[in-house]
Amino acid sequence: MQITAAVATAPHSDFTICPLNLDAPGPHEVLVRIAGVGLCHTDLVFRDQFIPFPLPAVLGHEGAGVVEAVGEHVTDIAPGDTVVLGFASCGACPRCTDHLPSYCRKFVPRNYAGARPDGTSPLHDGAAPVAGAFFGQSSFASHAIADRRNVVKVEAGDDLVLLGPLGCGLQTGAGAVLRSMDCRAGSTIAVFGGGPVGLAGVMAAKYRGCSRIILIEPLPARRALALELGATDVIDPAGSDIAAAIRAILPDGVDAALESSGRVEVVEAALASLSSHGILGLVGVPPRADSALSINLAGLITHGHRIIGIVEGDSDLQSFIPELVALYRAGHFPFDRLIRRFPLAAINEAVAAQHRGDCVKAVLIP
Repeated sequence: MQITAAVATAPHSDFTICPLNLDAPGPHEVLVRIAGVGLCHTDLVFRDQFIPFPLPAVLGHEGAGVVEAVGEHVTDIAPGDTVVLGFASCGACPRCTDHLPSYCRKFVPRNYAGARPDGTSPLHDGAAPVAGAFFGQSSFASHAIADRRNVVKVEAGDDLVLLGPLGCGLQTGAGAVLRSMDCRAGSTIAVFGGGPVGLAGVMAAKYRGCSRIILIEPLPARRALALELGATDVIDPAGSDIAAAIRAILPDGVDAALESSGRVEVVEAALASLSSHGILGLVGVPPRADSALSINLAGLITHGHRIIGIVEGDSDLQSFIPELVALYRAGHFPFDRLIRRFPLAAINEAVAAQHRGDCVKAVLIP
């Protein structure tokens, strides 16, 4: 079938809107008409070749929409179902069977190769293949092919356009707090960065009942929004010793820190803000592939600090995304306040708006 897609053709270049051909779904695949797709920093990381990815390509990995067709072996999803698309996983390795598919041993080839596991792409420009299957979906398009494992059935109602970001950024921030670090009621947390991931962490910390929730963020509008969403304190990092500012609020430090920028100096400040036996969760993509952290081992051991990398909030898609939808419907996870809608054709405007900080999370509507 012919679809419309936003195609990445070169690093640091605008996306091009053009028609492409999309294959019919394979035996274990699902064809989804995209209602809305989130714009994530990770999409730009791959477009700009920080992580190599074949170009031209259709990116997009936070899609939501309506099922239009299913492959012959898909029996529990049907045309007309409303779904959120998440990341791809194999379903057979030890991490998948432990309900930790974001640590699937085949995560990289399943999500970052630009092709299905058999090496083919479902996307074509005439006779020429276009890299697809990004995070198992490539949803910067009117339609996407996804593997059954990364399709999550939801009762979407009127909210379907908004739900796509639950498939990556929002579940990463919320899952970091609720699953990866499992912050307890009454505990304290510092969140570094007030983007979609950080603010999802703030909302999750409020829901979990954390007693102090401190957001560190340079943009005043995002600090103000964080206070409305549940932060108890906010800090402008400009010209300040961040760890000292946190300890001015909590002299013993925080029980948990969520770092979403990937910048070494911010990670070091987050580590310095921890209390004894505190935990630091890292979710930010670093600006350089060779970014490295220098750690005082004696101090790490003495204070029992823990540092963990977090992928997709340790989410098990089939259970966690419906959980987040339920929290949203109950008013406990109002992520709709982060979202600004753009037509898919205005994807380059949306990229610029997010870069300027004019919006927290852009959702593109084909």
